[in-house]
Amino acid sequence: MAEISLRTRFAPSPTGMFHVGGARSALFNWALAQQRPDGVFVLRIEDTDAARNRPEWTEGIVRALAWLGIAESDSHFEGPYFQSAYQPKHREAAESLYSAGRAYYCDCTREQVQERRDNPNLGYDGFCRDRGLGPGAGRALRFRVPEGGPTVIDDQIRGRVEFENEHIEDFVIARADGSPLYVLANVVDDIEMRITQVIRGEEHLSNTPKQQLLWEALGQRPPSWAHLPVIVNEKRQKLSKRRDKVALESYQDEGYLPEAMVNYLMLLGWSPGGDREIMPFTEMVPLFRVEDVNKSSAFFDEKKLRAFNGEYIRALSEEEFVERCQPWLAAGPWFPENFDADLFARIAPLAQSRIAVLSEIITNVDFLFLDAPVEDPQSWTKAMKPGVGSEMLGSTLAAFGDPSLSWDAATLKATLEEIAASHGLKLGKAQAPVRVAVTGRTVGLPLFESLELLGRERVQERLRTALAKLDAEEGAEE
Repeated sequence: MAEISLRTRFAPSPTGMFHVGGARSALFNWALAQQRPDGVFVLRIEDTDAARNRPEWTEGIVRALAWLGIAESDSHFEGPYFQSAYQPKHREAAESLYSAGRAYYCDCTREQVQERRDNPNLGYDGFCRDRGLGPGAGRALRFRVPEGGPTVIDDQIRGRVEFENEHIEDFVIARADGSPLYVLANVVDDIEMRITQVIRGEEHLSNTPKQQLLWEALGQRPPSWAHLPVIVNEKRQKLSKRRDKVALESYQDEGYLPEAMVNYLMLLGWSPGGDREIMPFTEMVPLFRVEDVNKSSAFFDEKKLRAFNGEYIRALSEEEFVERCQPWLAAGPWFPENFDADLFARIAPLAQSRIAVLSEIITNVDFLFLDAPVEDPQSWTKAMKPGVGSEMLGSTLAAFGDPSLSWDAATLKATLEEIAASHGLKLGKAQAPVRVAVTGRTVGLPLFESLELLGRERVQERLRTALAKLDAEEGAEE
C-alpha cells in the first residue's frame, strides 16, 4: 500500500503582529514537512474576519515566515491560500451535512437557550433536534453530535484524550445567513488541501473533538493531531501580547538573527537529545519527532535567547557580521557623510565579540562617527569624580599631545598606566574619565583600540572639551 503524502499546514489569521508562539508552530510543521521528499507545508491565511483583517498583516506573515527560512521558493512550500476563497466549499459542506441528517436548523435565541438551563454554562440543550425546521430567517445550522460514547482524540503529544459526547453541545456550523463558522471552515479547508498532520497550540485542543466529528461526518479520515504546550513567561503565565514581548517583528527590529531565533524556538518543548543546544535547523530536521515534544509548558527565556543570539553573532565571519549590521548602521544617529565603512570594518571584530543583538552596534561605535560623543549625564557623573576627573584628563591630554608618542593601542595603554600610577590609581579607575570624555559612556569597546581608531587629533579635541566642561562645573561650585 502506497504511503500517504505528508501535508502539514500553518493557518494564521492576519489580525496583528506575528506571535512567537505562531512562529514555533510554523517551524515544527516546517521541520516535519522537510523530512520527506514529498512533504508539504501549506500556508493558509484564515481571512474571513473582514472587520479585523488587514492586507499588511498578511504581508507581515509571509515576510516573517521567510525570515525564519520558510520561503515560498522552497519546493516543500505551498500557498498562501486564503480561506475566503473557499467559502462556496464551506456552504456546500454545510448543505451536505444537512441533507445527510447530520445537521439541523435551529431558531433558538441565546436568551431562550439560557432560560431553559438552570446552569447557563451547560450550553445548548438540543431543543430543535427533532422539530424538522428548514432553512429560514433567524435559523442557524447546528451539527448533530452523536449520542452516547466518547469522541477519542489520539494526540501525538498528549496521548489518548477522551471527550464525552454528552458534554459536547450541538454546535453551530453555519449562521442564519448561510455563512459558515470557523469550526466548519477550518475542517473543509483542511480536507480540500489534503492535510494529513495538524500541529498547533494546546488552546485548540478543546475544538478538536468537534472538528474530528465533522471530518468523520463528511466521510473523511481525520488528520493526525498534535497539540503543542503553551509558552509561558518567567512567572509561568501564558505569553500575552498585552504584557509580554511576543511579536517576532520586535525581535527582528532589535537585531536577533533568524538562525538564532529558529534554534531557540525549536527548543521550546522539544529537544534533539544530548547536551547540545546550539544547532542549525538543518541538523534538527532529521532529529525532530512530534512524539518527543513535551506536553508541559515551555518557558520563553529572553535572557537565554540573547545568549543564543550572541553565540550566533560570534560565529559569523567578519565580512558577514559587517553585512548584517548594515540596516542599523544606515539608520545611525550620525550624518551619513560621517560614516566611514573602512573604519567600521576595522572596529567591527571588537564589537562582534561583545554585542548580543545587532542593534547594540550603534552604542558601541557611534563615538567614531559623531562630531561629538553622546551626552550621558549618569556616565559623566560616575566617571568625573572630584580630584580624579580633571587630574586624569589634564595629565592624559598632556601625555597624548606629545608628537613623538606612537599612536597605537599598546603605547596608549602603557602611557595611561604610567599616568594612573603617578596618581596612585589603578588603570580601571583611571581610564574611566578618558573613556567618557572620548566615547560618552562608561562601558564600551576596548578603550585603547578605540583611541587608536579615533585618531590623535579627535581624541585630543574631546579631551580638551571635556576638561573645559569639568573646569567650568568645578568653578561654578566654588
